[in-house]
Amino acid sequence: MTPVVRFGPVEGRVVGSLVEKQLTTPQQYPLTLNALVAAANQTSNRDPVVHYEEGDVTAALERLKGDGLVRFVLPSHGRSVIRYRHVLDEVLALDPPQLALLSLLLLRGPQTAAELRARAERMADVGTVEHDLGLLAERDLVARRGRQPGEKEERWVAVLAAPAAAPAAAPETAAVSPPLAASGPADACPRAEPAIADGATARVDATGQAELAALRSEVVALRAEVGALRVALGELRDSLGG
Repeated sequence: MTPVVRFGPVEGRVVGSLVEKQLTTPQQYPLTLNALVAAANQTSNRDPVVHYEEGDVTAALERLKGDGLVRFVLPSHGRSVIRYRHVLDEVLALDPPQLALLSLLLLRGPQTAAELRARAERMADVGTVEHDLGLLAERDLVARRGRQPGEKEERWVAVLAAPAAAPAAAPETAAVSPPLAASGPADACPRAEPAIADGATARVDATGQAELAALRSEVVALRAEVGALRVALGELRDSLGG
């Protein structure tokens, strides 16, 4: 029976990037945190293009590790930093062609079978795409999506992860209307001050939220480092006989 695997958009982008790099650049795999952040934020072969911070990716790695889908590779053989690798192939018993198709759906969203066939060629020796997609669908890992308005063909989607959200567009600055001509007493005209005060309050709130998000990212990164140190100490203790 296929394990139930469900995770959010950041985890989907992270694990999809790990699979892609394993299949396309095995000499650089497993990936460092910096390399994984860069892979997740690529502007090519990604839809939508996102901009995840290091803390976002670190938190996603911790969740994936807790679900048994990612492993941390401690420094060895001249390497000085922790690296990360996925174990989707082991947990879900997937072969390279199936991994390639799943990775493409995680990284690029809904696609036709023809698009998947063309894009998967650089990742694995893919045979019958429709057959592999059918096998993945039987295991509730992908699903066939009916044609949407403006589409000529049906598309396939990954169902084990929520789609990545595109970066929110910057809100447009509301135009400030000139004050109306006075039609009554002079003290009835000024009305701009409350709007200015509200704008200042919004800026202060936004600054506070940004600082809080940065602090949370630092805490997540520190937790990851502490966890890695605990693992290293445990292995050292085992190697010394207890």
